[in-house]
Amino acid sequence: MKKSVAVLVVGFVSILSLAAQQPQQAPPGREPSWAFPAINGSLPAEEPSPKSLAGSTKSYTPAQIDDLSNPPDWFPDEHAPAPSIVQKGHGAALACGACHLMSGEGHPESAGMTGFTAAYIVRQMEDFKSGARIDAARMNAIAKGLSDEEIKQAAEWFAGQKPRPWTKVIEAASVPKTFVGQGRMRFVQPDGGMEPVGNRIITVPQDQQKARLRDPHSGFTAYVPVGSVAKGKALAETGGSGKTISCSICHGDGLKGLGNVPRLAGVHPIYVARQLYLFKEGTRNGGDAQLMKKPVAKLTDDDIVALSAYVASLTP
Repeated sequence: MKKSVAVLVVGFVSILSLAAQQPQQAPPGREPSWAFPAINGSLPAEEPSPKSLAGSTKSYTPAQIDDLSNPPDWFPDEHAPAPSIVQKGHGAALACGACHLMSGEGHPESAGMTGFTAAYIVRQMEDFKSGARIDAARMNAIAKGLSDEEIKQAAEWFAGQKPRPWTKVIEAASVPKTFVGQGRMRFVQPDGGMEPVGNRIITVPQDQQKARLRDPHSGFTAYVPVGSVAKGKALAETGGSGKTISCSICHGDGLKGLGNVPRLAGVHPIYVARQLYLFKEGTRNGGDAQLMKKPVAKLTDDDIVALSAYVASLTP
């Protein structure tokens, strides 16, 4: 059954001007910077006084908010009691709730954790621990620092969290100029300005200050190229005449997941793009990863942008 996808199309450009804006295809093995953010700027330091959020009885100083071993839990009544490792890290094993938030929705530079089965989450952690799945900046060290019981408890807790719409997908010819700041999050340049979106996905907080506070109620906006959602929909549904396969064969109706195969609907688009590149490059491995090797082998940069934009636009 066909599903309608509502997106906001910003601006109008001719075919010629769109073509002129498209950067060259990334060479094999290259990680595009929009998908793999690296810090290239910083925000002004926060005043050290305690911060608060509307509707929360909690307050935290900026130092407490940025403590990756003891993250803020602004709305503890909104979730079941969390296992210790979700809220309290130890050594290299940072608290899960720091990057993935206490809602489980996470930030684009990390990952959302909701809507997956516990078995799927455990399998990913085992792959990080063994090195079959590589994230040298964070997850390999974290996984190695966790016990099997901690992984099991965290996986079961996150599996119990319900996913909700978290990223608003907007098709646009031009996007705000941005930089990557603390925590590898992308922010809008304070002095303003616009630039062509090109063949990128630019994801920024809907409310920059709330994102810095790790507000579990404040999501993100993903700017994607004009026409990319429709292109991604066609590719996901038909396989593109043999270029890949229909995503729903494995990921289920509405791409909401099927058994221990993860959902794609509503997942952070730059996270999806990163995984597609990593599958292609061979840096995401493990038993189930082998199933993705053939479907991604022929995907171009354009295809990855389009698929990532489309799945992110779906209701989780």
